[in-house]
Amino acid sequence: MTARPANAHQARLLRLLRDGGPSSRAQLGDLVDLSRSKLAVEVDRLLETGLVVADGLAASRGGRRSHNIRLAPELRFLGVDIGATSVDVAVTNAELEVLGHLNHPMDVREGPVAVFEQVLAMAAKLKATGLAEGFDGAGIGVPGPVRYPEGVPVAPPIMPGWDGFPVREALSQDLGCPVMVDNDVNLMAMGEQHAGVARSVGDFLCVKIGTGIGCGIVVGGEVYRGTTGSAGDIGHIQVDPYGRACACGNKGCLEAHFSGAALARDAEEAARAGRSPELAERLAAKGRLTAVDVAAAASAGDTAALELIRAGGNRVGQVIAGLVSFFNPGLVVIGGGVTGLGHNLLAAVRTQVYRRSLPLATGNLPIVLGELGAVAGVIGAARLISDHLFSPA
Repeated sequence: MTARPANAHQARLLRLLRDGGPSSRAQLGDLVDLSRSKLAVEVDRLLETGLVVADGLAASRGGRRSHNIRLAPELRFLGVDIGATSVDVAVTNAELEVLGHLNHPMDVREGPVAVFEQVLAMAAKLKATGLAEGFDGAGIGVPGPVRYPEGVPVAPPIMPGWDGFPVREALSQDLGCPVMVDNDVNLMAMGEQHAGVARSVGDFLCVKIGTGIGCGIVVGGEVYRGTTGSAGDIGHIQVDPYGRACACGNKGCLEAHFSGAALARDAEEAARAGRSPELAERLAAKGRLTAVDVAAAASAGDTAALELIRAGGNRVGQVIAGLVSFFNPGLVVIGGGVTGLGHNLLAAVRTQVYRRSLPLATGNLPIVLGELGAVAGVIGAARLISDHLFSPA
């Protein structure tokens, strides 16, 4: 993709076609504040660039029928969601529909060189299936704070060896296309906003509970990153001043008490102490436990597993309640690997938020699980790069 929109009007039209699919000139005219003649000029210029193409006749609205306009069908974006323990890579079209998706276990602590070798191998595998000849742009999510303009991780607690690594620059050279980098939870929020449960909400929080805990903040339809890119790092809000040591160097952080790693540790402790026959049986069979095992034990009625989920949900709810009172969002989305704990977790979070926050903030506040699961991050990554490319150069 070499062409970029020449002005804000063209950028707006491209994003409308991305989000709404093929549309007639008349339908586009209903959505933008342009005269018919000015709209015709901008659409014709976009047709000349090849960014959009004519796509069949539109439904009649009286008079001569016009052609639908759509984004060029050959455009391809690469979405990469790097987690603490796995990597997801997907190819999307210009409307951000996932055409192919791969997942591979990968420890982010192996460092950027090893992780990106895996990412490039997965991207090559997707290309080899015929889904894409090349990529017009790539969005990358990493599980730590990112200095957004430069695409560089900054002192990420669970990513040794990544501090200051030029992710954007390195991958742009390897992939041969523009690259944008952001924190993984921001991309999850963008994915749910584009194609998930937050489609019609302008102001919402998206809390990801996985190996770590983070929060995507969306204000007026745009991700809020803060002055340096570290907004939403709620995993390091203190919930117990005398609590456990955290990877960040402080004590009592939310992440130290309830994250995928903390839950696995507490589950193994319960199993070894004889408090949970169900978890003990799973530990003996597998040698280690994960949030999936806790969810399965809870579904079987195991009281220790249920208590672990409730206690963790109460901690998360305690923090979210403060955020709700401060931010007054229209929706709270809970996502990430630990959401396999399902409605037991959700019930505990809701109880704390509704109990601790003011009625004015929570009276009509839905707190829900994300809809997109494993593809939320890769769709958000594709949206990130498309936002960049569908902006004036």
